[in-house]
Amino acid sequence: MAADSGKKLFVGPRFRRIRQQLGLSQTQIAEGLGISPSYINLIERNQRPVTAQILLRLAETYDLDLRDLATADEDRFFAELNEIFSDPLFRQIDVPKQELRDLAELCPGVTHALQRLYAAYAEARQGETLAAAQMADRDVGTRYEANPVERVRELIEANRNYFPELEQAAENLRDELNVPAEELYAALAARLREKHSIQTRIMPVDVMRETLRRFDRHRRQLLISELVDPPGRAFQLAFQLGLGESAQQLETIVGRAGPLDDAPRRLFRITLANYFAAAVMMPYPAFLAAAEALSYDIHLLAQRFNAGFEQVCHRLTTLQRPNARGIPFFLLRVDNAGNVSKRFSSGTFPFSKFGGTCPLWNVHSTFDTPDRLLKQVIELSDGTRYFSIAQMVRRPVAPHPLPQPRFAIGLGCEIRHASRLVYAGGMDLEKAEGTPIGVNCRLCERENCAQRAEPPITRTLILDETTRRVSSFAFSNAREL
Repeated sequence: MAADSGKKLFVGPRFRRIRQQLGLSQTQIAEGLGISPSYINLIERNQRPVTAQILLRLAETYDLDLRDLATADEDRFFAELNEIFSDPLFRQIDVPKQELRDLAELCPGVTHALQRLYAAYAEARQGETLAAAQMADRDVGTRYEANPVERVRELIEANRNYFPELEQAAENLRDELNVPAEELYAALAARLREKHSIQTRIMPVDVMRETLRRFDRHRRQLLISELVDPPGRAFQLAFQLGLGESAQQLETIVGRAGPLDDAPRRLFRITLANYFAAAVMMPYPAFLAAAEALSYDIHLLAQRFNAGFEQVCHRLTTLQRPNARGIPFFLLRVDNAGNVSKRFSSGTFPFSKFGGTCPLWNVHSTFDTPDRLLKQVIELSDGTRYFSIAQMVRRPVAPHPLPQPRFAIGLGCEIRHASRLVYAGGMDLEKAEGTPIGVNCRLCERENCAQRAEPPITRTLILDETTRRVSSFAFSNAREL
């Protein structure tokens, strides 16, 4: 965020959150900034602007990145509110977009509570559907439960997919090991053996069958299937070390999340151990420096750190350290049926929490061109433009002739960051035509889209036997052909 002395910034709620994160009272931060506590109070109530001088003093005094006052959180909260109030449940209630944006900025706690409440409502509604299916098919005996995956995604987003305790622990471990990337697996195996009395064994697939990793507590053995590739093997060893050597950090972060049911608590802990493993393979300072030097060339980064394509893409979304940030990427992983199995956003991309993605996004086209990396400028209906790359990855987890899972990985950022990417070289990003996409069909109000799978839930469906449009669905206020 540029400190423009001619621009008045009313960022009271964000200023208050930063003060609270620093553990300071209004009086304490006023002393540090050399202004009165009453003025701090007015700033936090949006009754006074934050001047450029105060911004610079805040950054210098408390070692902050001015981007901490950026609008990424508010944009994400607004997208969540927009999705909630687009539900047919609220069709008869006219809530202006500006009111939603005001709520997102001024009351982030209320926004989060509404999101949790709506998620519970949506899950309960889905539970009723599944219960009806179970009544019709008595062979379906699984009881519907609240989705722990979405709860963990919320926790990751709340932390901007950055966990400093785990980063520091991973850096300390790599400093102790002091080995290059190609020797990391051997060093991790030695660490497990010498410090934890755990032997690592690569096992034949006919022994492991569908299991890729298993820790035998009684024999103190970590068994890894031969199907796991070298980057995956190093990752699994680092994961096991994370559960042991960083157990205190894991419990601290999980404890900060507040009361959790057993399933999301355990899943969050596993997710954090995975985070630690990636940080061990790709230590923050070295990885960020390499990413900047190589213009975020994912394949070169994968070679340098002996990692996989997806591992590198995922790691890029975590570069959110204050004063040492990378590009704020978003990441999506889908299968060839369009099911979303992974999504992270350290920027402002408004992923939908319910439903799939837009078929016009070329992340879906990678299954037709499995050996090519695709790039695309995309534009949402609000005019926001992004640059994205996509590539299909294979995951060999079973011997021939069993099918091997295939996933498409999409990685993107706001168009203003794209010039730093090797993939945007030679492109005129200002003039490049963006592919118009939506978050997904149910939330997109673009007219006459030939790829539309369902009408937007915010508009009334129009049925006309005399007319057939490009889109299978016509809806209210559609432009006349």
